Amino acid sequence: MKFEVKNRLKPCAALSIAIMLVALVLTLMGHGMNLGIDFTGGTLMTYDMNVTAFETADIEAALKECGVTDAQIAVTGDQGTQAQIRIKDVENTDELRAQLEEKLSATYPDIAYVDITRVGAVAGKELISNAVKSLLLAAVLMLAYIAFRFDLYSGLAAIIGLVHDVAIMLSFVVILSDFIRVETTFIAALLTIVGYSINNTIIIFDRIRENSHKAGVRQLPREQIVNLSVKESLSRTLNTTITTLLTIVTLYILGVDSIKQFALPLIIGIISGAYSANLINGYVWALMMDHRDKRAKA
Repeated sequence: MKFEVKNRLKPCAALSIAIMLVALVLTLMGHGMNLGIDFTGGTLMTYDMNVTAFETADIEAALKECGVTDAQIAVTGDQGTQAQIRIKDVENTDELRAQLEEKLSATYPDIAYVDITRVGAVAGKELISNAVKSLLLAAVLMLAYIAFRFDLYSGLAAIIGLVHDVAIMLSFVVILSDFIRVETTFIAALLTIVGYSINNTIIIFDRIRENSHKAGVRQLPREQIVNLSVKESLSRTLNTTITTLLTIVTLYILGVDSIKQFALPLIIGIISGAYSANLINGYVWALMMDHRDKRAKA
């Protein structure tokens, strides 16, 4: 069966806008992002397990039995025998500490309490500010490179696609707040998606440039050139996306909670990047170029 690629910019743009509006409404209703302890601060409890090879999964299980499902556990100490447990603030810290020590002592009889302190948000304003600055710098440099390598409108279309992918990823973080907790790994996932998304877009724009100078093709309307370029690049894009998704989905299924909080936003971003590269960015370029020609004629 012959596969035909068509311009579906309007329905795709409508779908993306609808997703963003749903996320915006949920945020205004008070159901925004599920911010982790790195962004909200919390309580830091330190225990000396007095064994050099303790399992953080045992601590996570004990915390869940105490009603704490959102916790970050780190192995510390010179000999790696201490556990630092970061949790959100609770009403009765002493009661939680007593319950936790009772449950952990069954597995680690020599456990010793070290201290408990109140800590502020590690990632707070500074990390968010640095992430925004990184995204803006990346966008400016990408625009300059693509404008130099291809043309200005290709650069603008690529940046629009980049903003789209970031916005869709953030929207799904709001919509799936019960499954995605925003931690420092989310910033890493966000920056990873920026690179992945722009790579797919450049591959297609490179094919558009080749076809725009190819005899028998260059006289076609730009929309048809984009259709042809997307079709010629589709197998490469799908193979790369599916291969990457297989790895990330496996990590999500088999990984621990901290890995899942990194993998799920990454899955969303990869799908969004392939979606925008094939169905949005090239047609935005064609639309802007046609509009430029109309203005020049006028």
